[in-house]
Amino acid sequence: MKQSISDKPTLGYFRWAFIMTAFGLALGALLGWQSTGTISGMATIFFICAVLAVLEISLSFDNAIVNANKLKEMTPAWQHRFLTWGIIIAVFGMRIVFPLAIVAIAANIGPIDAVVLAARQPAEYARIMNEAHLPIAAFGGTFLLMVGLTYFFDHEKDVHWIVSLEKLMSRGATIKGIEIAFVLLLILTFASLLEGEESTAFVYSAIYGLVTFLVVEVIGALLDASQRAMSEAARGGLGAFIYLEVLDASFSFDGVIGAFALTQNLFIIAIGLGIGAMYVRSMTIMLVEKGTLTHYRYLEHGAFYAILILAIIMYVQTLFHIPEVVTGLGGAALIGVSLWSSIRHNKRKGKKTQAEAEAKAQAEAHSPARERLKA
Repeated sequence: MKQSISDKPTLGYFRWAFIMTAFGLALGALLGWQSTGTISGMATIFFICAVLAVLEISLSFDNAIVNANKLKEMTPAWQHRFLTWGIIIAVFGMRIVFPLAIVAIAANIGPIDAVVLAARQPAEYARIMNEAHLPIAAFGGTFLLMVGLTYFFDHEKDVHWIVSLEKLMSRGATIKGIEIAFVLLLILTFASLLEGEESTAFVYSAIYGLVTFLVVEVIGALLDASQRAMSEAARGGLGAFIYLEVLDASFSFDGVIGAFALTQNLFIIAIGLGIGAMYVRSMTIMLVEKGTLTHYRYLEHGAFYAILILAIIMYVQTLFHIPEVVTGLGGAALIGVSLWSSIRHNKRKGKKTQAEAEAKAQAEAHSPARERLKA
């Protein structure tokens, strides 16, 4: 779907994110004062909320780029639905309901009891969440692996950043199911490094992640195909909406689990990650409306490489802990390098275009017809 390029200033896209930041940090400070009754306690929780927001933003650069890549193909109506209802699901669903659901299932208690447990026994709540980390990492890592590999294993892909590698993967896409075979091989490799129940849990969770990706792809294709069949004007993008919601959930796994390294309080986590989610939303809108992905041709490549790295890190975290700062900085660094490569490409292209224009002008100036005209 073609869209006009917006001339809205960059900071204008982050107005609501700034408002949410002020509100969230004030709420965090109030929560700190009520829970500790001291200035130092209030400052500590204020600082933790700010760090969690930065953590979420650093982990979600690639999420915003992938969202924008999918959103640019959706109609304005479905874009609006994702950026309104979708952000509500992302903030409240993944940052609050999802952790509560995990604890409720793992501890075999009701949702209300899970809320009470989070409020009154945060240490026990965090313990249950940490114990659920392995199946969550296996599920989310597998889903993200399929997202990244599907992008590169595409025989129609003709723009390459790391040329030799991406051309090889593009040619390999002619082998049906090659990305699924690669993921299954990786699942078996990591499962062999685990023991007993952990190995079994990893395999089952990873397979569920693979099946979820395939089901979402099939459902999305069917829904969008049926809507296109009704009429071009009625084409909505429900399949793409579902895909983006599941993708956002997979990105959120790492941030939600990693947040417990800083605090065991669910409500502080929700505030900090919720602030970060608003910046992701703002970045997504900016990327779509300003046509950033079109202008910086390798930015999308960097995001999908970051997805693959994040997926592998989630797998490795089932064996040992990797600091969240490594995950966030790694993805941000890849995107930064891809942006730099895009800028260099644009400069080379601009110089080439200018040189061609000058050569054409010189050729026209010395053409025989022009010489005869002067005579």
